[in-house]
Amino acid sequence: MIVRQSLLRQAGRTIPLPATSWTRSLATEFNGFENNKSKGTSDVKAPIQSDILSPVPGIKHDDIPVAVAPVNDKIHVINPQHSRYRVRYHNILRNQKSRATYLGATIEPHYRPKRLIADPLPPSQITLELLLASQSHLGHATSLWNPRNSRYIFGIRQGIHIISLDVTAAHLRRACSVVSGVAERAGLILFVGTRKGQSKIVVKAAKLAGGCHLYERWKPGTLTNGEQILDMCAIKAVDEFDQQVPLPGRQLADRPSLKPDLVVCLNPIENWVMLNECGLHNVPTIGIIDTDADSRWITYPIPANDDSMRCVELICGTLGKAGEEGQAIRREKARQGIITYTPTKMDSEEELNG
Repeated sequence: MIVRQSLLRQAGRTIPLPATSWTRSLATEFNGFENNKSKGTSDVKAPIQSDILSPVPGIKHDDIPVAVAPVNDKIHVINPQHSRYRVRYHNILRNQKSRATYLGATIEPHYRPKRLIADPLPPSQITLELLLASQSHLGHATSLWNPRNSRYIFGIRQGIHIISLDVTAAHLRRACSVVSGVAERAGLILFVGTRKGQSKIVVKAAKLAGGCHLYERWKPGTLTNGEQILDMCAIKAVDEFDQQVPLPGRQLADRPSLKPDLVVCLNPIENWVMLNECGLHNVPTIGIIDTDADSRWITYPIPANDDSMRCVELICGTLGKAGEEGQAIRREKARQGIITYTPTKMDSEEELNG
């Protein structure tokens, strides 16, 4: 073997070697059909109908892609550019796709991007594995951290702070209890998320909890100067079953502007003006605190990754589900004749006229 290789190297220019083609042909692509001689498909380069590969005006035959597909144990070479065989070419590809769909491994359960928005998870199904899969543990670079968040940090990995998921799960459950309690007492919950992509989950969570939502810029002075900014907003009165109660316009006009009983903020850094106004009016807040934020801004902080949309959708959807559970408890007690909140006293028509 060594002598043969040396001869080939030394006399390569004088001894003509047999030419070997390494290009893949149709025969190598469909070697399974070549071996099946019983069905008459021993050679892929069998005579093909001339009308299938008929020339197309303005297009060279060498530049036209050709598809080869087995149909009914026969080899069909089809020109997809030909108008007569476009439908047939499409049907062959669809047939192949339907047959190959079930091939390979089945991965269950798999991630569905819009599942957390369409069907949020309740607080009872929050696990550490779910928080880990949603990238809740990833913080910012160590150079951007806030020292007040040191009790939430688990460690450092490649220059990035890692948030402790045990602390995240505990704070998330506490926040869910707060949201459920406020909703059970017919409190007004405001969900705020002003970053791009947070509008859908904010609207969904507010709808579940029976509250309000804000996915645009917070207007400064909404709470501190609410009499002027919210003067044109409509106010309605409802009973314990959330049925609107018709009242004279004078009673609603004399009422002060409504203020939320709880504010859920998904991006506290951009909404520090809102958090300041909530602090001045003693409005409790719930927010996602990353490693670069100040935890003192929030009443009930949730240490997590606020840059991950999957993490934000998971936390906000869970808080919305907690509010839905609180609303269900309040309605069930209302059917039993138990009112979980102090009703607002409204003046009668005689008192207004007198």
